[in-house]
Amino acid sequence: MDLQPIQNQIYEIRGCKVMLDFHLAERYQVETKVLNQSVKRNIKRFPDDFMFQLTYQEFTNLKSQIVTSSWGGTRKLPFAFTEQGVAMLSGLLNSDVAITANIRIMRAFVAVRQLLVNPPVNEVKELQQEFKRFQEHIEDVFADYNDILQVIAVILSG
Repeated sequence: MDLQPIQNQIYEIRGCKVMLDFHLAERYQVETKVLNQSVKRNIKRFPDDFMFQLTYQEFTNLKSQIVTSSWGGTRKLPFAFTEQGVAMLSGLLNSDVAITANIRIMRAFVAVRQLLVNPPVNEVKELQQEFKRFQEHIEDVFADYNDILQVIAVILSG
């Protein structure tokens, strides 16, 4: 089961991993306003650490980071749901599609968390090797720079 499309819709905002209301609505195959109406009717289930509304600046920053966005003309600032908020949504949206989508979303949150805790070893090693090559290149540039300065000093003194 490919969770990558869902993982790509999990963002970090205010230090939390979240999904946005319109992505969740798409996954649950409901309109965003229907999802948000269900939440508003049950707002006591969604404290600030389960759900919050993005500020204009947060939404603008997010859109600028994700150039390939097809979010269209959003009129209202979206709501962001943490993993706990998504879990709470499962009690509100009870269709077979919503249940299946919710299971996949919860698995995607777990996969993202596991990647953060245990990054792929080969990628870490590649980054370390790349860093070492970059460091060696910088040392070579500074050595060349010092050689050039010495040549200039000899030319100017002589």
